[in-house]
Amino acid sequence: MKTQISRDFVKELRTKTGAGIMDCKKALQAADGNMEMAIETLRKKGLASADKKSTRSATEGIIDSYIHIGSRIGVLVELNCETDFVARRIEFQKLAKNLAMQVAACQNVSYVSIKHIPQYIIDREIRIESKKEDIVNKSSEIRDKIIKARIDKRLKEMCLMYQPFIKDQNIIIEDLIKQHIALLGENIKVRRFQRFLLGEKIEST
Repeated sequence: MKTQISRDFVKELRTKTGAGIMDCKKALQAADGNMEMAIETLRKKGLASADKKSTRSATEGIIDSYIHIGSRIGVLVELNCETDFVARRIEFQKLAKNLAMQVAACQNVSYVSIKHIPQYIIDREIRIESKKEDIVNKSSEIRDKIIKARIDKRLKEMCLMYQPFIKDQNIIIEDLIKQHIALLGENIKVRRFQRFLLGEKIEST
């Protein structure tokens, strides 16, 4: 016999995950009413669905902005989707705003993802890591492994997609976008962003 799930419980799960009503009901029934287990099930399902859509062309979308309190930091973000219909959805527009806020909060982030990092930046980071004193006396094999791990970590620190979401530290931005792909049924991509800091690059006279 299936566990009886209240309408309010289903609505709560839908609010938390963005999944469809029936998917939420089935997930709760399968988890015997355990909200956390149901959320995990829906997230896994959503991420798998999003991966299938990630290669589709996304040429519509919006440019959104965020001005931080005090008006000393401003951000512009271009977020792309497949159709103008989805671009007008409140969920899509809220995602764009959250991404702009994320960029404002992560001032060490300069790129969308690792593939956007210029090769000369990667080469510079490798040179820096290669000369660190704590690996000088290691064997070449161990040294290479340490350098690779450190470079991978450093490059991710520079990219928006790998940052913990400021409103939910349990997920990274990449997964947040995949959740919205699953919710809205279209591929979604961050094309670019620009951060503006008051007084930045102004030469004193």
